[in-house]
Amino acid sequence: MSKKILIIGACGQIGSELTFKLRELYGDENVVASDISYSNLEIVNSGIFEIVDAQDYASVQTCVQKYNIDTVYLMAAMLSATGEKYPMKAWDLNMTSLFHVLNLARAKFIKKVFWPSSIAVFGSTTPTDYTPQYTIMEPSTVYGITKQVGERWCEYYHNKYDVDVRSLRYPGIISWKTLPGGGTTDYAVEIYHKAITDKFYDCFLKEDTKLPMMFMDDAIKATIDIMNAKKNDVKIKSSYNLAAISFTPKEVAESIKKHIPEFKITYNPDYRQTIANSWPKSINDSYARQDWKWKHKFALEDITTEMLKQLYKKYK
Repeated sequence: MSKKILIIGACGQIGSELTFKLRELYGDENVVASDISYSNLEIVNSGIFEIVDAQDYASVQTCVQKYNIDTVYLMAAMLSATGEKYPMKAWDLNMTSLFHVLNLARAKFIKKVFWPSSIAVFGSTTPTDYTPQYTIMEPSTVYGITKQVGERWCEYYHNKYDVDVRSLRYPGIISWKTLPGGGTTDYAVEIYHKAITDKFYDCFLKEDTKLPMMFMDDAIKATIDIMNAKKNDVKIKSSYNLAAISFTPKEVAESIKKHIPEFKITYNPDYRQTIANSWPKSINDSYARQDWKWKHKFALEDITTEMLKQLYKKYK
């Protein structure tokens, strides 16, 4: 029997690339993309698309039943920097949407759920180097609070109602396909765009701010890998630490200069610096590597080469 997949928040940065990959793997007819509006026409026109309000239980349930969905990827969320401007909206969207999907799984409308967490669950009291899977979590952002609370609910629904929910703590994600969506790590996407268009970038973080990062291809691979893992191999029911590489804005700038020698960068830290300061510098993801054999592929030089190559094509 073929999988019937629904992606909620398919027009977003990760959701859009996940949609294309899942359609490639399982066929256009088996992957339903949904979002609250037609904001990404490439997604809307590439296969089955439905308007679904993640905060409306009936809206989600109707779509699930219409297409006999068995697997849901809940990618709708308000990210860190945007969430600080609209705290209650971020809380409502991030929490209500999760409850709706967990309750649909509890009621046996769906069999399997993917829900993304984030390194934002950690805070300034967390060990910053090689942050362990089990550690102090005192998030200082609304986004981080919603993700920490969400992890607890995922584990609760698994233990109490046997809901098969799987989750990853994403680091900062770098992609050339979609524009940044209001995250603190988005400088690492903007910098490549500005390197090509302006040969200059004014960075909103300090030059030595080291953060865990990952190329989008690796993030998509990890997401699909954990969903395809045997149920018994997914031992952590809250959310897995996930890592690839860590770097600073200065290191990205140096890697860009190898391709664009005239590229210049300045540093003007804003409110996002405080958010970045509360996050880990590097992540220990040994449980993911051990339990379901996670491996990343892209290092910083690979990312810079690929980003510049693809963005040059895009701007031409």
